[in-house]
Amino acid sequence: MFEERLAQFSRDRLDGRPVPDDVRIMLVAQWEARTDFSELLGVTFLEPGQLSPLLDVSYLSEAELADPEMQAVNAGAAEMATYVKIVAEAGKGWIGYWVHPDEPADRPWPLVELDTEFSYWSMMGSTLAEACAADQVRHDPDRRIAFSRLADRLAELGLPLGVRDYDALPDGEFTVDPDELTEELIDAERVKRGLA
Repeated sequence: MFEERLAQFSRDRLDGRPVPDDVRIMLVAQWEARTDFSELLGVTFLEPGQLSPLLDVSYLSEAELADPEMQAVNAGAAEMATYVKIVAEAGKGWIGYWVHPDEPADRPWPLVELDTEFSYWSMMGSTLAEACAADQVRHDPDRRIAFSRLADRLAELGLPLGVRDYDALPDGEFTVDPDELTEELIDAERVKRGLA
């Protein structure tokens, strides 16, 4: 029923890569106007046509858009969109996958959070659902119990996590640091514009 929408999501958000199973389940729930996952995990998937925050410059004035320094920043951010596949709003801003070609191919794509200050944060877990669940309980005084309960509730709703134990979640690690790469790309754009 949602195969065309899932294919479009794959093209728009993941450059044609397969939609992970957990994301598929949560997307269909969102499209069916079910709010259980969004309420439990604090995640809302981007709508078709909604720009990645790395590409959205609509909030800038004409003067800012004309500023060479801002142009360098925007060009660097646009190049980062090649490696950061933002799929949803959640947590501090947006979440997605870090698909840099130098990341090991023998593990799931690392999960990345982009905050409203355009800083990148790694996320725990091997799936987006695990990462969101970990994020939801991180401030709970007994996050281990809270995570297990949340994992059980998600499983009841048809979204089983790979782990029930908070301590078993893999730490998010990047081989290539997104913040450092962003600075390198912006610096290169500054050089192109004669600003450095």
